[in-house]
Amino acid sequence: MQLAGGLGLFLFGMKLMGDGLEMVAGSKLRGMIERLTKNKYMGALVGLVVTAVIQSSSATTVMVVGFVNAGLMNLAQAVGVIMGANIGTTITGQILRLGDLENNQSLGTAMEFITPTYLAPMLAIIGIIIILIAKKDSIRAVGDIGMGLGILFTGMLSLTDAVKPLSELEAFRNLFASLENPILGILAGTVVTALIQSSSASIGILQAVSATGVLKFAAAFPIIMGQNIGTCSTSILSSVGASKNAKRTAMVHFYFNFIGTVLFLICVYILKALDLIPMWNDTMDMGSIANFHTLFNIIVTVVFIPFHKVLEKLAIMTIR
Repeated sequence: MQLAGGLGLFLFGMKLMGDGLEMVAGSKLRGMIERLTKNKYMGALVGLVVTAVIQSSSATTVMVVGFVNAGLMNLAQAVGVIMGANIGTTITGQILRLGDLENNQSLGTAMEFITPTYLAPMLAIIGIIIILIAKKDSIRAVGDIGMGLGILFTGMLSLTDAVKPLSELEAFRNLFASLENPILGILAGTVVTALIQSSSASIGILQAVSATGVLKFAAAFPIIMGQNIGTCSTSILSSVGASKNAKRTAMVHFYFNFIGTVLFLICVYILKALDLIPMWNDTMDMGSIANFHTLFNIIVTVVFIPFHKVLEKLAIMTIR
């Protein structure tokens, strides 16, 4: 129950924070997407910025599918934005890595105030005060951001506390040992992300699990790969009943994540076979999960930008 409640708070906090950020940015976000996506590199930058602001690559992709469906953007413009959105979604994991500070015994008294234990109530209090006294919606939105961050960190702490005792169970350790199988790991990451409709949230859950000390790089790697595939479910669902080009946009998102995952998977296992990955059996913490997630999405985006036409052609071949 604590695990379910923690996940509920985490998802609600992320939603509240994202809505607040979107409100503060106003219609400028939509205008920016429409105007600045003529160039694929600018499109990727726009996708990164917008997703970092609204804290959801799924929301950005759904927005782009809507623009293509309405004729405000063509398929070529959408490709760059989708690529950038995959990098922007890693910001949440980088915020949540503050959870590593909880177990850092060398922190000074002043530094303890940036740990989630202190940040969660402080941000929630500041947020609710702003919400109660503010007259303008735009200022209340700032309160929503603070309140959302506070709730998000509270949910994260609850998730971490709920999974910590599981580390003593042999079955729990065996479960994560089995996920070192790349097929099972990718499948687990895909299913969980598709169910909760958020790769940021599933990365947060993985970061909470890392606090148990049972999560090795060998298991975390395929799970993170699967999470990138699972996040495509939202855009595919949003394209149901839409125009052909909107459906193609959703397929670009899927092919980008699927092909990127397969290529990255092959490269990593080749390096492992050559014994060039020394951290393969190392235990992952919140920071290393966040870093790997960010690194993966940056590398895949950089590799795919020159081949954006290939993604377009694959999407057109799939949706004729």
